[in-house]
Amino acid sequence: MNPPTRVLAALLLGLLGMTPALAECQISDAKLEEAILQKPDLRGPENRQTVKDLRSLRDAAFTLWTYGRHADCERLMGNIRELIAGPNMSNLGDNDEDAAEEQMAARDPKVQRGARKGRRDEKDARPLVSVDDLSLGLRSDQIIGAEVRSSDDKIVGEVRNIVFGTKDRRDYAVVAAGGFFTPGKDSIVVSLRSLKVSQERDSFFLPIANAAVRAVPLMPDQDYKWLLDEAWRSRNDTLFGQP
Repeated sequence: MNPPTRVLAALLLGLLGMTPALAECQISDAKLEEAILQKPDLRGPENRQTVKDLRSLRDAAFTLWTYGRHADCERLMGNIRELIAGPNMSNLGDNDEDAAEEQMAARDPKVQRGARKGRRDEKDARPLVSVDDLSLGLRSDQIIGAEVRSSDDKIVGEVRNIVFGTKDRRDYAVVAAGGFFTPGKDSIVVSLRSLKVSQERDSFFLPIANAAVRAVPLMPDQDYKWLLDEAWRSRNDTLFGQP
């Protein structure tokens, strides 16, 4: 785990032990984006993770603000302002890799493949709907984070990303096999139009059974360059019944 990631985890965990603040949280006052533009060291490729972590902290502050936790939000924004003004974040944090890994392990899923029982065999289960047949379409927040199941109702994982705007206008869901994952792991890639969705819109279903899912080649969830490989896309889409 790199030092900026350890700093991000430590700051978020440290919020709970701090004393209340009275100031109203002003997220815009941190001027994070302005600082990124003005500080050459933050704009360098070697600090991409640092910038990503700072933005994640800002997003966390906004989440606290939306829940009315203004004091906690302001404390976090104070940390962000100190990090912007201080030394390079890569020099911060401790070197206890084992302790850091143990803390970050709390983000791992507790539901493993096939552990959660499906509902398709219940008498009152409503028919699935093809994504193409949804009259009102889908919002991105209804897709990302939703569980994905095989056609025989075994849990496969969750949607971790969506790819829009390929030149043939075919959109894809990136499915993390087994549950939540950190960027860099391999994932199943499936055309959105191949999916069916429960009428409650809380579960998506692949058109293939769980045994066939295990044979789907996994792709690295990093830069998506493999989408430029027409031969791979043809083979992959055929696995899910798309010509």
